[in-house]
Amino acid sequence: MDIRKVIEKIYNEVKPMFGRGKVADYIPALAEVNPRQYGIAVASIDGESFGLGDCRTKFSIQSISKVFTLAMVMRHLGEELWESVGREPSGTPFNSLVQLEYEHGIPRNPFINAGALVVTDRLMNLYERPKDSILQFIRENADCDDIYFDRNIARSELETSSRNMALGYFMKSFGNIDHDMDKLIDVYCNQCSVAMTCEELAKSFLFLANHGENPFTGERILSVSKAKRLNSLMLTCGFYDESGDFAFRVGLPGKSGVGGGVVAIIPGKLSIAVWSPELDSHGNSCMGIETLERFTTDIGTSIF
Repeated sequence: MDIRKVIEKIYNEVKPMFGRGKVADYIPALAEVNPRQYGIAVASIDGESFGLGDCRTKFSIQSISKVFTLAMVMRHLGEELWESVGREPSGTPFNSLVQLEYEHGIPRNPFINAGALVVTDRLMNLYERPKDSILQFIRENADCDDIYFDRNIARSELETSSRNMALGYFMKSFGNIDHDMDKLIDVYCNQCSVAMTCEELAKSFLFLANHGENPFTGERILSVSKAKRLNSLMLTCGFYDESGDFAFRVGLPGKSGVGGGVVAIIPGKLSIAVWSPELDSHGNSCMGIETLERFTTDIGTSIF
Protein backbone atom coordinates (compact mmCIF):
# COMPACT_ATOMS: atom_id res chain seq x y z
CA MET A 1 0.00 0.00 0.00
CA ASP A 2 1.21 3.52 -0.86
CA ILE A 3 1.09 5.19 2.56
CA ARG A 4 1.85 8.58 1.02
CA LYS A 5 -1.36 8.43 -1.04
CA VAL A 6 -3.32 7.31 2.01
CA ILE A 7 -2.02 10.29 4.00
CA GLU A 8 -2.78 12.71 1.17
CA LYS A 9 -6.35 11.39 1.00
CA ILE A 10 -6.83 11.68 4.77
CA TYR A 11 -5.31 15.16 4.85
CA ASN A 12 -7.77 16.41 2.23
CA GLU A 13 -10.71 14.76 4.02
CA VAL A 14 -9.85 16.06 7.50
CA LYS A 15 -8.61 19.55 6.62
CA PRO A 16 -12.17 21.02 6.35
CA MET A 17 -12.94 19.92 9.93
CA PHE A 18 -11.68 23.02 11.72
CA GLY A 19 -13.99 24.36 14.42
CA ARG A 20 -14.73 21.15 16.29
CA GLY A 21 -12.60 22.06 19.31
CA LYS A 22 -10.73 24.94 20.88
CA VAL A 23 -7.12 25.71 21.72
CA ALA A 24 -5.88 25.27 25.28
CA ASP A 25 -6.50 28.52 27.14
CA TYR A 26 -5.42 27.67 30.70
CA ILE A 27 -1.85 28.42 29.59
CA PRO A 28 -2.08 31.97 28.17
CA ALA A 29 0.70 31.51 25.61
CA LEU A 30 -1.08 28.49 24.11
CA ALA A 31 -4.29 30.49 23.80
CA GLU A 32 -2.50 32.74 21.31
CA VAL A 33 -1.80 29.93 18.82
CA ASN A 34 -3.64 30.12 15.48
CA PRO A 35 -6.16 27.23 15.67
CA ARG A 36 -6.44 26.74 11.91
CA GLN A 37 -3.25 24.76 11.45
CA TYR A 38 -2.87 21.12 10.50
CA GLY A 39 0.17 19.03 9.67
CA ILE A 40 1.03 15.35 9.27
CA ALA A 41 4.41 13.64 9.05
CA VAL A 42 5.36 9.98 8.69
CA ALA A 43 8.81 8.48 9.28
CA SER A 44 9.76 4.85 8.75
CA ILE A 45 12.52 2.90 10.46
CA ASP A 46 14.16 2.30 7.06
CA GLY A 47 14.75 6.02 6.57
CA GLU A 48 11.81 7.21 4.49
CA SER A 49 9.86 10.29 5.57
CA PHE A 50 7.33 12.74 4.18
CA GLY A 51 4.86 15.31 5.40
CA LEU A 52 1.90 17.48 4.45
CA GLY A 53 0.41 20.80 5.50
CA ASP A 54 1.95 22.55 8.49
CA CYS A 55 4.35 19.66 9.14
CA ARG A 56 7.36 22.00 9.40
CA THR A 57 5.83 24.48 11.84
CA LYS A 58 7.21 24.36 15.37
CA PHE A 59 4.73 23.82 18.19
CA SER A 60 4.92 23.11 21.90
CA ILE A 61 4.87 19.32 22.42
CA GLN A 62 3.64 19.64 26.03
CA SER A 63 2.83 16.22 27.53
CA ILE A 64 4.42 14.32 24.64
CA SER A 65 7.67 15.26 26.42
CA LYS A 66 6.67 12.85 29.20
CA VAL A 67 7.56 9.95 26.91
CA PHE A 68 11.11 11.23 26.51
CA THR A 69 11.69 11.82 30.22
CA LEU A 70 10.20 8.43 31.06
CA ALA A 71 12.55 6.76 28.56
CA MET A 72 15.51 8.63 30.07
CA VAL A 73 14.62 7.38 33.55
CA MET A 74 13.76 3.83 32.46
CA ARG A 75 17.24 3.54 30.92
CA HIS A 76 18.72 3.69 34.42
CA LEU A 77 16.07 2.48 36.84
CA GLY A 78 14.55 -0.95 37.16
CA GLU A 79 11.50 -2.04 39.08
CA GLU A 80 12.08 0.55 41.82
CA LEU A 81 10.57 3.21 39.54
CA TRP A 82 7.21 1.46 39.71
CA GLU A 83 7.23 1.69 43.50
CA SER A 84 6.78 5.46 43.05
CA VAL A 85 4.38 5.64 40.10
CA GLY A 86 1.72 3.23 38.90
CA ARG A 87 0.99 1.71 35.50
CA GLU A 88 -2.81 1.90 35.35
CA PRO A 89 -5.11 4.23 33.39
CA SER A 90 -6.36 7.04 35.59
CA GLY A 91 -9.86 7.62 34.29
CA THR A 92 -9.52 11.23 35.47
CA PRO A 93 -8.26 14.47 33.86
CA PHE A 94 -4.49 14.85 33.44
CA ASN A 95 -4.16 17.41 36.24
CA SER A 96 -6.50 15.80 38.77
CA LEU A 97 -5.63 15.58 42.47
CA VAL A 98 -8.43 13.30 43.59
CA GLN A 99 -6.68 9.92 43.36
CA LEU A 100 -3.54 10.96 45.24
CA GLU A 101 -5.31 11.19 48.58
CA TYR A 102 -6.51 7.59 48.81
CA GLU A 103 -3.54 6.15 46.91
CA HIS A 104 -1.05 7.63 49.39
CA GLY A 105 0.74 10.00 47.03
CA ILE A 106 1.49 7.38 44.35
CA PRO A 107 0.22 8.69 40.99
CA ARG A 108 -1.72 6.26 38.84
CA ASN A 109 0.63 6.37 35.80
CA PRO A 110 3.62 8.34 34.43
CA PHE A 111 1.62 10.31 31.87
CA ILE A 112 -0.79 12.22 34.09
CA ASN A 113 0.82 15.37 35.50
CA ALA A 114 1.41 13.90 38.97
CA GLY A 115 3.15 10.86 37.52
CA ALA A 116 5.23 12.96 35.16
CA LEU A 117 6.38 15.11 38.09
CA VAL A 118 7.61 11.98 39.87
CA VAL A 119 9.46 10.88 36.73
CA THR A 120 11.05 14.33 36.32
CA ASP A 121 12.03 14.29 39.98
CA ARG A 122 13.83 10.96 39.45
CA LEU A 123 15.43 12.31 36.27
CA MET A 124 16.90 15.17 38.31
CA ASN A 125 18.57 12.55 40.52
CA LEU A 126 20.16 10.93 37.46
CA TYR A 127 21.31 13.90 35.37
CA GLU A 128 23.43 16.77 36.68
CA ARG A 129 22.02 19.24 34.12
CA PRO A 130 18.51 17.87 33.55
CA LYS A 131 17.23 20.50 31.12
CA ASP A 132 20.29 20.21 28.90
CA SER A 133 20.07 16.42 29.06
CA ILE A 134 16.42 16.44 27.99
CA LEU A 135 17.18 18.56 24.95
CA GLN A 136 20.17 16.42 24.04
CA PHE A 137 18.12 13.22 24.29
CA ILE A 138 15.35 14.59 22.07
CA ARG A 139 17.79 16.00 19.50
CA GLU A 140 19.64 12.70 19.20
CA ASN A 141 16.46 10.73 18.68
CA ALA A 142 15.04 13.25 16.19
CA ASP A 143 18.39 13.43 14.34
CA CYS A 144 18.09 17.23 14.57
CA ASP A 145 20.02 19.86 16.55
CA ASP A 146 17.48 22.63 15.94
CA ILE A 147 15.22 21.77 18.90
CA TYR A 148 14.89 24.13 21.86
CA PHE A 149 12.66 25.14 24.72
CA ASP A 150 10.08 27.79 23.85
CA ARG A 151 10.91 30.36 26.52
CA ASN A 152 7.59 32.19 26.15
CA ILE A 153 5.61 28.97 26.66
CA ALA A 154 7.80 27.92 29.60
CA ARG A 155 7.35 31.30 31.28
CA SER A 156 3.58 31.18 30.75
CA GLU A 157 3.42 27.68 32.23
CA LEU A 158 5.47 28.71 35.25
CA GLU A 159 3.11 31.63 35.86
CA THR A 160 0.09 29.27 35.85
CA SER A 161 1.63 26.28 37.64
CA SER A 162 -0.36 26.42 40.88
CA ARG A 163 -2.08 23.08 40.35
CA ASN A 164 1.16 21.31 39.45
CA MET A 165 2.76 22.84 42.54
CA ALA A 166 -0.14 21.50 44.59
CA LEU A 167 0.32 18.03 43.08
CA GLY A 168 4.04 18.16 43.82
CA TYR A 169 3.69 19.32 47.42
CA PHE A 170 0.99 16.75 48.09
CA MET A 171 3.22 13.94 46.85
CA LYS A 172 6.17 15.41 48.75
CA SER A 173 4.13 15.13 51.94
CA PHE A 174 4.04 11.36 51.30
CA GLY A 175 7.80 11.29 50.66
CA ASN A 176 7.40 10.68 46.92
CA ILE A 177 9.22 13.84 45.74
CA ASP A 178 12.88 14.49 46.55
CA HIS A 179 13.68 17.90 45.11
CA ASP A 180 12.88 21.50 45.91
CA MET A 181 9.50 22.22 44.35
CA ASP A 182 10.52 25.40 42.52
CA LYS A 183 13.41 23.59 40.83
CA LEU A 184 11.23 20.61 39.94
CA ILE A 185 8.48 22.75 38.43
CA ASP A 186 11.05 24.75 36.47
CA VAL A 187 12.43 21.59 34.82
CA TYR A 188 8.92 20.24 34.24
CA CYS A 189 7.58 23.42 32.63
CA ASN A 190 10.63 23.67 30.39
CA GLN A 191 10.36 20.06 29.23
CA CYS A 192 6.72 20.65 28.29
CA SER A 193 7.67 23.78 26.33
CA VAL A 194 9.97 21.94 23.89
CA ALA A 195 9.09 23.10 20.38
CA MET A 196 9.19 20.62 17.50
CA THR A 197 7.72 20.11 14.06
CA CYS A 198 5.66 17.08 13.03
CA GLU A 199 8.63 15.91 10.97
CA GLU A 200 10.96 16.09 13.97
CA LEU A 201 8.44 14.50 16.29
CA ALA A 202 7.79 11.55 14.00
CA LYS A 203 11.52 10.86 13.70
CA SER A 204 12.05 11.23 17.46
CA PHE A 205 9.65 8.34 18.17
CA LEU A 206 11.29 5.92 15.78
CA PHE A 207 13.39 4.39 18.55
CA LEU A 208 10.13 3.15 20.07
CA ALA A 209 8.92 1.82 16.73
CA ASN A 210 12.33 0.15 16.37
CA HIS A 211 12.09 -1.79 19.65
CA GLY A 212 14.28 0.63 21.62
CA GLU A 213 17.06 1.21 19.08
CA ASN A 214 17.78 4.58 17.45
CA PRO A 215 17.63 3.82 13.70
CA PHE A 216 19.84 6.81 12.85
CA THR A 217 22.78 5.88 15.08
CA GLY A 218 22.19 2.25 15.97
CA GLU A 219 22.38 3.17 19.67
CA ARG A 220 20.19 1.07 21.95
CA ILE A 221 18.12 3.58 23.93
CA LEU A 222 16.03 0.99 25.76
CA SER A 223 16.12 -2.77 25.95
CA VAL A 224 13.50 -4.55 23.87
CA SER A 225 11.61 -5.35 27.08
CA LYS A 226 11.63 -1.75 28.34
CA ALA A 227 10.59 -0.41 24.92
CA LYS A 228 7.67 -2.85 24.95
CA ARG A 229 6.66 -1.66 28.40
CA LEU A 230 6.83 2.02 27.46
CA ASN A 231 4.77 1.38 24.33
CA SER A 232 2.17 -0.49 26.37
CA LEU A 233 1.90 2.47 28.74
CA MET A 234 1.32 4.79 25.77
CA LEU A 235 -1.48 2.53 24.54
CA THR A 236 -3.26 2.34 27.90
CA CYS A 237 -2.46 5.76 29.40
CA GLY A 238 -1.19 8.08 26.65
CA PHE A 239 -4.42 10.04 26.14
CA TYR A 240 -5.54 10.73 29.72
CA ASP A 241 -9.17 9.83 30.33
CA GLU A 242 -9.68 9.30 26.58
CA SER A 243 -7.06 6.53 26.40
CA GLY A 244 -9.58 3.71 26.15
CA ASP A 245 -11.44 5.42 23.34
CA PHE A 246 -8.17 6.12 21.50
CA ALA A 247 -7.16 2.46 21.74
CA PHE A 248 -10.64 1.48 20.52
CA ARG A 249 -10.62 3.90 17.57
CA VAL A 250 -6.94 3.88 16.56
CA GLY A 251 -5.28 0.79 18.04
CA LEU A 252 -1.73 2.15 18.30
CA PRO A 253 0.58 3.20 21.13
CA GLY A 254 0.70 6.98 21.16
CA LYS A 255 0.86 10.18 23.14
CA SER A 256 -0.86 13.53 22.96
CA GLY A 257 -0.16 17.02 24.26
CA VAL A 258 -2.37 20.06 24.85
CA GLY A 259 -0.30 21.94 22.28
CA GLY A 260 -2.28 19.93 19.71
CA GLY A 261 0.31 17.31 18.88
CA VAL A 262 -0.39 13.59 18.64
CA VAL A 263 2.21 10.94 17.81
CA ALA A 264 1.79 7.18 17.41
CA ILE A 265 3.84 4.21 16.25
CA ILE A 266 3.38 0.96 14.38
CA PRO A 267 6.02 -1.29 15.98
CA GLY A 268 8.65 -2.47 13.51
CA LYS A 269 7.46 -0.06 10.84
CA LEU A 270 6.89 3.64 11.35
CA SER A 271 5.95 6.64 13.43
CA ILE A 272 3.29 9.20 12.55
CA ALA A 273 2.88 12.68 14.06
CA VAL A 274 -0.10 14.99 13.60
CA TRP A 275 -0.56 18.54 14.80
CA SER A 276 -3.70 20.63 14.98
CA PRO A 277 -4.24 22.93 18.00
CA GLU A 278 -8.00 22.57 18.44
CA LEU A 279 -8.63 20.22 21.37
CA ASP A 280 -11.58 18.11 22.48
CA SER A 281 -12.94 18.11 26.02
CA HIS A 282 -10.22 15.66 27.15
CA GLY A 283 -7.36 17.88 25.95
CA ASN A 284 -6.54 15.88 22.81
CA SER A 285 -6.33 17.19 19.24
CA CYS A 286 -9.67 16.69 17.48
CA MET A 287 -8.19 16.49 14.00
CA GLY A 288 -5.17 14.59 15.24
CA ILE A 289 -7.23 11.71 16.59
CA GLU A 290 -9.52 11.78 13.56
CA THR A 291 -6.46 11.53 11.31
CA LEU A 292 -5.01 8.56 13.17
CA GLU A 293 -8.32 6.70 13.25
CA ARG A 294 -8.66 7.08 9.49
CA PHE A 295 -5.01 6.11 9.02
CA THR A 296 -5.21 2.73 10.73
CA THR A 297 -8.62 2.07 9.14
CA ASP A 298 -7.44 2.89 5.61
CA ILE A 299 -4.16 0.96 5.77
CA GLY A 300 -5.83 -1.93 7.60
CA THR A 301 -3.04 -2.10 10.16
CA SER A 302 -2.84 -1.59 13.93
CA ILE A 303 -1.19 -3.54 16.73
CA PHE A 304 -4.36 -5.66 16.81
